[in-house]
Amino acid sequence: MARRKAAPALVPKAATAARAAPGVEAPLPGLARLAPTQQRSRERFERILACATEIMAEKGSEAFRMSDIVERSGVAFGSLYQYFPDKAAIIGTLAERHNAVGRDCVRRDLATVSSARDLHPALCRIVDSYYEMFMREPVMRDIWQATQADRALQKLDADDMAVLSGLLSDAVRRVAPGMPAATLATFSGLTMTLIAAAVRHAITLPPRKARQVLTQFKTMLPGDLAGLA
Repeated sequence: MARRKAAPALVPKAATAARAAPGVEAPLPGLARLAPTQQRSRERFERILACATEIMAEKGSEAFRMSDIVERSGVAFGSLYQYFPDKAAIIGTLAERHNAVGRDCVRRDLATVSSARDLHPALCRIVDSYYEMFMREPVMRDIWQATQADRALQKLDADDMAVLSGLLSDAVRRVAPGMPAATLATFSGLTMTLIAAAVRHAITLPPRKARQVLTQFKTMLPGDLAGLA
């Protein structure tokens, strides 16, 4: 019997060019193949993500399968794979959306920093904002766990942390312009990493204990930049 010729994958033109051009980095794994532009396609795309969110909330990121999404969403396998080559791409797309919300929260909380004494309260607000975001969207816990287990998704997490560190660097530079660049980069990266670690530990605890842990953690956040300048 003659073998059927596989249909070409729908990949953005930019991604195709990146593969073809020597010395250009290939598209990052762990994301959707394309972002649909037509309304019907966008609705299908969003239905896939909504079903994936429901299934992950029920089963966890390790247990859910692409077949679960097909069954619940009514989207055919062919259509599903047009957008998402694998489960990691679905999780990565959801992670990017939640990361964008987190970055907006950090921008908002750092926007009030106009003097060195404003920094500690702003960092405390970031801790609270992140914790509240995880509690408001429990599936974020499953998404975060998945990003730690997959190399491509680890890269997305690292890229997000780099953006957050940059936002903090910008805020600190406003109030401590004389801080050496290397010191600023280390301070910002370490501070945002510690905040993320503290919140991700807190979400594994009962709410009352989590609040106690975060309250204690916030007393450990830097309140004086004099020693760093």
